[in-house]
Amino acid sequence: MCGRYTLYTDPKRLRERFDAEPDRPLERRYNCAPGQELPVITGEDPDRMQFFKWGLTPAWADEEQGLINARAETVDRKRSFADAYESRRCLVPVDGFYEWADRGDGKRPYRVAFEDDRPFAVAGLWERWEEPTRQTGLAEFGSGGANEDSSTLETFTIITTEPNDLISELHHRMAVMLPPDCEADWLHGDPEAVVDLLEPYPDDELTRYPVSERVNSPTNDDPSLVDPIST
Repeated sequence: MCGRYTLYTDPKRLRERFDAEPDRPLERRYNCAPGQELPVITGEDPDRMQFFKWGLTPAWADEEQGLINARAETVDRKRSFADAYESRRCLVPVDGFYEWADRGDGKRPYRVAFEDDRPFAVAGLWERWEEPTRQTGLAEFGSGGANEDSSTLETFTIITTEPNDLISELHHRMAVMLPPDCEADWLHGDPEAVVDLLEPYPDDELTRYPVSERVNSPTNDDPSLVDPIST
């Protein structure tokens, strides 16, 4: 799975890289975690970075679900993701992600990134869910039933696939990393065609290294988390 990532690239560079303006000031993040509002770029509005909650809730759900990952092998037909795969794909800007490897004495965190630490996009899906909050009164003029106020929740999930050789020693899944020239295809391409993008990214430009176990807690979010440590 992909359960934590980093996004500490200089905000100006990030805006230029994705040619998109954020809805709010970008902050350097060293421990992005599920449940947090994080920047995404949707096919519906590709010139903006919008802040959605990590953990997808399908539009039809009765309650919030918080699905942080979707499997590439079933994303086009699993009920929770099929509609979003059809028409609500997004880019999730990141500059690295964490995986935990079992080294025999417990799981230890590693960071995976490009060797030059450049930002990239992972493939995501997004949804807009209307959460019923309260009933406001009786029906008028025989229209039937009480009215409900609702609040809108916008959420996203990250798609995972089989790992490449570099990551396979850490975990049995990895986030789908998109080459820059495929990002527009992911946002706007035909659903039957973009399935070919959901492949493991080649590992020849990637690096991995152990980091502090402080990353285990999402309350920790500071530059020291991405520093290599000796094991």
